[in-house]
Amino acid sequence: MKNSLRTASLSLLSMSLLTLGLSSCGDNKTAETATSTTPDTATTVDSAALMSDSARMAKPGGVMVDGVAMTPDKTIVQNAVQASSVTTLVKAVQAAGLDGTLSGPGPFTVFAPNNAAFDKLPKGALDGLMKPESKEKLKGVLTYHVIAGRLLAQDLRDGQQLTTVNGQKLTISVKEGKVMVSNGTDAPATVQTPDVISSNGVTHIIDGVVLPKEE
Repeated sequence: MKNSLRTASLSLLSMSLLTLGLSSCGDNKTAETATSTTPDTATTVDSAALMSDSARMAKPGGVMVDGVAMTPDKTIVQNAVQASSVTTLVKAVQAAGLDGTLSGPGPFTVFAPNNAAFDKLPKGALDGLMKPESKEKLKGVLTYHVIAGRLLAQDLRDGQQLTTVNGQKLTISVKEGKVMVSNGTDAPATVQTPDVISSNGVTHIIDGVVLPKEE
């Protein structure tokens, strides 16, 4: 009888250890899965409330662009149409039919080429993009400058890669306090005016048009 009880006890102990072992493996597997599916922190954005952005900016009255205050109570488009240095971009956004999107809730981060940036394009390139038959190509170029989410200059790091609304990645570089963006191949565009906060995102005005790579 004693032997039978001892055998039964050992069997019960073995079953308990086996169950514990399987449970531990399951927990480890869950942890590994959670780790592997955690979003890339390089593309995680701060989509906090507007007041939080204003507090971080310490400029609740807005940012001056071309002598006009870009205020956080207006959308990205409403602020952009007031700035004389980005009139070409505004026309391109309207031609591509993106003005409605960029007036939506977002939030968006826009790297906005100024007029001088478009002037650097090869002769005739902009005129070609603005033709009705080139609308989709123009849209592809413009959405390559837009990130879903809200990223201030202080959130951008050297070597960071951001997935654009276009689907391709922008490469960030930071040198001596200057933030630059590129397609990873061509010379980067430099942020001239950072952190223009709007109600539905943030705009960084840049001095070059960043072209997506041909697929």
